Amino acid sequence: MLHYSIHEHSPQSEWVTFIHGAGGSSAIWYKQIRSFKQHFNLLLIDLRGHGNSSTQQLNPLKKYTFEVIGDEVVQVIRHLNIPKTHFIGISLGTIIIRDIAERYPEICHKLILGGAIMKLNIRGQFLMRLGVLLKSILPYLILYKFFAFIIMPRKKHKESRFLFINEAKKLYQKEFIRWFKLTSQINPMLRFFRLNDSSSKTLYIMGQEDYMFLPSIQHLVQFHPNATLHIIPDCGHVVNVEKPHHFNQTVIDYLHAS
Repeated sequence: MLHYSIHEHSPQSEWVTFIHGAGGSSAIWYKQIRSFKQHFNLLLIDLRGHGNSSTQQLNPLKKYTFEVIGDEVVQVIRHLNIPKTHFIGISLGTIIIRDIAERYPEICHKLILGGAIMKLNIRGQFLMRLGVLLKSILPYLILYKFFAFIIMPRKKHKESRFLFINEAKKLYQKEFIRWFKLTSQINPMLRFFRLNDSSSKTLYIMGQEDYMFLPSIQHLVQFHPNATLHIIPDCGHVVNVEKPHHFNQTVIDYLHAS
């Protein structure tokens, strides 16, 4: 089973499950725990191969798919007898959450999708193809640093870049390649998500400077009645790290609202 940690507020409180992105770990939520545990029960999960979820302690997989990764998250939730939970995700974690909501709507309250990936622009598609060509040639950390710089290019994004790169150092080359191969599944899945609104109320919380992913979210929310967009000014892709106070208050207010 995946590694997880919990912070219980009270038996009557609602649960919030945090899902990190590729190359990260549950450590990226360190600026959220203090604020959120005052209101909710928290579940923080390390995805397969990340953080403390060592692949040596899990059943081996021939191929990684979003369905299998999502099922491993759901397994933890059911193991803890959590009947229903809010989900908060960042970057690639938003795709995993959206897939869980599609296949397991009965366990989902509201969805908070930060730095959400719902469409790869031309630059993004080019980078993914380039990564596929180079993944077996270059050390994975060089590729990861390159992608991190493209997605978070500004000086003010330095903390986010450092955090994700530091966490990515804990991955093995083979593990990085397995996760990178997931990109071949992204486009058909994202196309489905763009066309179909989630049955759960969804808050997209995006940085104003998230140039690669914000435009597609601005377009998407116009056609999804259950979706709301909140843009954080002067902020890049990793909104929970760059603007934690703004992120925390906005999300807590949204989760408390009817």
